[in-house]
Amino acid sequence: MIDLHYWPTPNGHKITLFLEESGLDYRVRPVDITNGEQFRPAFLAISPNNRMPAIVDHAPADGGAPLSVFESGAILSYLADKTGRFVPAAPRERVVVNEWLFWQVGGLGPMAGQNHHFSRYAPVKIPYAIERYVKETARLYGVLDRRLADRAFIAGDDYTIADMACYPWIEQHAMQQQTIGDFPNLERWLAAIAARPATRRAYAIGEAVSHPERPIDDPAVRRVLAPADPR
Repeated sequence: MIDLHYWPTPNGHKITLFLEESGLDYRVRPVDITNGEQFRPAFLAISPNNRMPAIVDHAPADGGAPLSVFESGAILSYLADKTGRFVPAAPRERVVVNEWLFWQVGGLGPMAGQNHHFSRYAPVKIPYAIERYVKETARLYGVLDRRLADRAFIAGDDYTIADMACYPWIEQHAMQQQTIGDFPNLERWLAAIAARPATRRAYAIGEAVSHPERPIDDPAVRRVLAPADPR
């Protein structure tokens, strides 16, 4: 049994995508980030950066005590190694998957996240910041669109954790002020993953957990997600 500490954000969706594809036994432990639950001491004990998702594996491969893992990219890698699925065994092919996984966690996610922040959450709209992150998001979409020009998935013919990492961010293209039709290869890839039964199940979990969603203009939500003083 795996405990998934989760909220339906792009990083949270990455892990439900994997778990639904793999069939691993897991239970969702909601971490309502709009209420500041990510700052509770019990969660800090398994996620030192106060960010979800995090998991606790109660049956790790070494047979020892329950093992916690934080950071979405690390969780995907851990689960892929645990199951032997969605990552190639061949070293050269595995390098490609890791390259694109790290591209997402180091580039696409942070840049699209800043796009979300300055466009939606920031109490003061700063045109320079919005333009900067919208343009950078578009550049990254272009990188991925070119990558997908001659292959079904990011690392090749097979669906991998690189795709699971990127999909939830691209799925929010409208929020990021991107026109997906401008990236035809990316649009085709997005539709193919959206059609997978495991993807539909993963997103249904998110809808069930967060419903009804608190409005973004709720002052209490803004204080948590966009504090004036980050300390």
